[in-house]
Parts: sequence; C-alpha cells; structure tokens
Amino acid sequence: MSTYLCVKDGRCTMTVGNNSIIEMNILVTGANGQLGNEMRALSAENGQHTYFFTDVQELDICDEQAIRAFVSGNRVDVIVNCAAYTAVDKAEDNPELCDKLNHIAPGYLAAAAEACGAAMIQVSTDYVFDGTGHIPYTEDIAPCPNSVYGSTKLAGEQAVGEKCSRAMIIRTAWLYSIYGNNFVKTMIRLGNEREKLGVVFDQIGTPTYANDLARAIFAAINQGIVPGVYHFSDEGVCSWYDFTVAIHRMAGITHAKSVRCIRMNIRLRLRVPNIPYWIRRRLKDFGIEIPHWEESLQVCIDKLAQQAD
Repeated sequence: MSTYLCVKDGRCTMTVGNNSIIEMNILVTGANGQLGNEMRALSAENGQHTYFFTDVQELDICDEQAIRAFVSGNRVDVIVNCAAYTAVDKAEDNPELCDKLNHIAPGYLAAAAEACGAAMIQVSTDYVFDGTGHIPYTEDIAPCPNSVYGSTKLAGEQAVGEKCSRAMIIRTAWLYSIYGNNFVKTMIRLGNEREKLGVVFDQIGTPTYANDLARAIFAAINQGIVPGVYHFSDEGVCSWYDFTVAIHRMAGITHAKSVRCIRMNIRLRLRVPNIPYWIRRRLKDFGIEIPHWEESLQVCIDKLAQQAD
C-alpha cells in the first residue's frame, strides 16, 4: 500500500491507499473530566493530530481574550468543549456561575473558532428536555428544559450554533467512565459498604460509557465535521435500579444483600428528565457502531478492576 505526504498552507495531509488523513490541531477543554480524559487516552490511537489538553489551570474558558489568543496562537482547527458546570442540584443555587460555564464560555470558544476558521464540538445533555413526553427523543424535537442546569446548557448550544458556522452539538446522557466521580464508581463503593441499598426505578435512560462517546467524537473529526445537533448514548435502555443491579453483578459484589426499588423524590422528579431512549439517527451517518450499554459497562468495570490490582 502506497503512502504519500503533502504539505499545503502549513497543514499536512497523509494519503494511505485511497484514504486521506488530515493532520489537525485539536483543543480539548475540560481535559481532566470523564470525557476529556477519555479523549486524551484515545489520542494515542489518533496520533496524526496535535493536541492541546487544557483545564482551568492551562486555559480559563471564561476569559474571552485568553481563549482568542490561545486558539489563534496555536492555529487550532477543532475545539472539543468537554468543560461544564455539571452539579445539577447545586446549579439551582448557583445560576450565575452555572450560566457562565455552560452558556457564556462556550460562546467565547465558538467565536474564537469562527475567527480562525476552526470547527467546534459542544458536548451537551439530555437535560435540555424535561422528559415528560415519554417518547424516543430525536434531534428534531424542540428542547424544553425545566432546570437551571438544563436551561444553561441549552443556552450554550444556541450560543455555539449562532457564533460558529462549523459547530456540532452532541447531547449525551448518564455518562460514566474509569475517570472521575460517577454513578458506576459510587454504586460499587456503596455495594461494598452496605448490605441494603435503595435505588430509583422510575427514571429511565441509557448509560453512556465516555470512551464510546470519545470514539464517536474522533470519528466525526476524522471524517469531517458536519454541523448540526446530534444525540449519542449507548444502545439499550434501563432504570437506575437495573443499572445498579448490573453494576453489582459485573463487579462481583455479593455484600449488598438487597438492592430495593424506590421512587424518585418528587422535588427531583420535577426537574430530572425521564428520557426513554435517544434516537441516534445522525451520528450513525458516520458509520459508528454503538455498543449495548451492558457490553460497555463490562469493559469499564474490567478496567476498574485492573486499576485496583
């Protein structure tokens, strides 16, 4: 198989057989979070690109001038914004900070991308819906958030779409990973600490392994950014109760004698979306194979077990 290297306007294009691979400068913000860490881990499989992994210490995304200088100075081609204020309950008491991180800052990133001709991928959430429709949610359904967190994330989507002509909005849900704090790690810890555990059964959704989402993002980058709104989660559907039972089974937890079903607190139910499942029509156009959530959960738990050894 023949390999050719072409340099034009400071950009390098490698042709392997009939496939062209464009080398890009990629900025990943929120790099210390679940998704950001998975992007960093997968960068080794996408070594044709140059990466800038930043968190607040390296780049304050609330500083408009700093963002513009960083993006232009490093000739960034793609921004993947994994940074966000994600404390859903605390957001109700901190709306200004939540808005600054989830709405204003993505707008700064989008404007900087547009000024340099770069593309942007904004990671969003199922909280832009109230979940009361009890139907599969396609990308075409009008958002209707009912929480501060959801409202600020929607405002961020809109700011990015308005300020960057090459913007992808990717909404996801129930994210977990081997990195950071998340539901999977919490249930493993509680399963080892307690004999009885109550978990809600009346909220339905699809767990999403952050590594799967990161792979989908790389597929979109490598095949060419197509602007628009996309939904991504793993396949299948479950309740938090079902998810917990699967976590304990795969982790070999026998200490928890009883995981019982409980109803969600009415106060939380008013603002937590109950999304039966996503319709991932548009992301599948990239030829992405999306695994079932139980398959990915087993991969994650196996990696966590390896870390513990």
